[in-house]
Amino acid sequence: MNLQHGTKVGQLGLAASGFLMSFSMWFATAAFSVAIMKDYGLEKTQLAILASSAMWLQPFFRQFAGVLADRFGAPKTAAIALLYTGIFSILSAFSRNYIELFTTRLVVATAGIFFVIGIQHVTQWFEKKEIGLAQGIYAGTGNVGAGLGALLLPRFYGLDYRSAFLHMGIAALILAVVYWRFGVAGITAERVASTRASATAKDTIYVISRFSAIALMLQYAMTFGLEIGMNAWLPSYYRLAFQPQLNALGYKSLEALAIAAGSLAAVQSFNASLWRPFSGFISDLFLKKSWTPWSFLNRDDPIAPRLHWVFTSMLAVTIMLLVFSAAGLAGNLTFSVVALAILGFTTAFGTGSNFGVTPVLFRKNPGIATGFIGGIATIGGVIYPLIYGSVSNIHIGYALVAITMFIPFMLLFILAFRPGKSINVDAGIGSWQKIGVSGPLAESGQGD
Repeated sequence: MNLQHGTKVGQLGLAASGFLMSFSMWFATAAFSVAIMKDYGLEKTQLAILASSAMWLQPFFRQFAGVLADRFGAPKTAAIALLYTGIFSILSAFSRNYIELFTTRLVVATAGIFFVIGIQHVTQWFEKKEIGLAQGIYAGTGNVGAGLGALLLPRFYGLDYRSAFLHMGIAALILAVVYWRFGVAGITAERVASTRASATAKDTIYVISRFSAIALMLQYAMTFGLEIGMNAWLPSYYRLAFQPQLNALGYKSLEALAIAAGSLAAVQSFNASLWRPFSGFISDLFLKKSWTPWSFLNRDDPIAPRLHWVFTSMLAVTIMLLVFSAAGLAGNLTFSVVALAILGFTTAFGTGSNFGVTPVLFRKNPGIATGFIGGIATIGGVIYPLIYGSVSNIHIGYALVAITMFIPFMLLFILAFRPGKSINVDAGIGSWQKIGVSGPLAESGQGD
């Protein structure tokens, strides 16, 4: 049976549209942080908790969504995700107190699970040699939603977050119907059936206990985890840290400050989104040219060049986060925004490079692997804003994260992909025989 009654470009566009809508809903709360802070009299620490809450449910929900996407297909899973988050977005528009607002937006924030669903959907339609660019286009287009929210929502709605939440919820419900009607699970029935057969609890345990999966998860925590943590925190950061500079530029009312802070925050989000396809392209180019610049990483496995691009991005992100912290300490708004823009580039390099590797290494279980790597990594988005908001100097938190977390993550990545004849994707805690899965991951072929 052939499922190909769609086109790969059409399905890619559908997946990207769903992710764009989901990302817009996910970070809409951050876009209105100034208005919410005023309405409910929130302090800096409370604002940090609200910012981090957007990621609280992601680790479990993303893992669960990955299994469901493998088991029942991406289109059905995507439609359900858009349906319930759209309903709760509408409910949040009619909240009567802060508890109701916080609770409903907590559920809306699970819209971030769409990333996992879309990755699985795109993987089912594209071949290994083109997966880097395809996943980069999908994720980059979708990630733009956060930047659009920070940049446009305050301009369209001012401080009226209730109308924004209502309209976005209605749009999500419409897109849910479109996805259910036009989404196709995979290019062939055989590929879909193979993925469905391996979507078991034992397969999940096996995948998430592989050293390569853990290393890639930590890499994603320091790139995508950083990106979403910054999306949720940056409007508040610029509002609190640079208010005198913004006032001097003429942004004095709360609405004007919200627009200015949101616009500055969008610099990171747009760069982290728009350059993600480029990172996927570079991953494909590293593979084509067999570039392996780092002597302490594997150079012999077919997928090794992609891993070298991943590590290059990790190093760049760490350096730029330190620079961003230094810009804040200098009190220079221009320097801060320039550093943030470059940080956005490097973040895109990191996120795009990861999913030039993950779908290839774990082609046998794309939803499970993506759910773990893309899900558990979001814990970074919970932790980082809490660190930023808890330190006495609001600028120090970025350097603290880079030194105490990102450097150890890079060392673990080196250990997982150290030099050798080939990458043993099955290396981990317990063998496939002991865990009871049908066979090793290497049977699916991780090389290109």
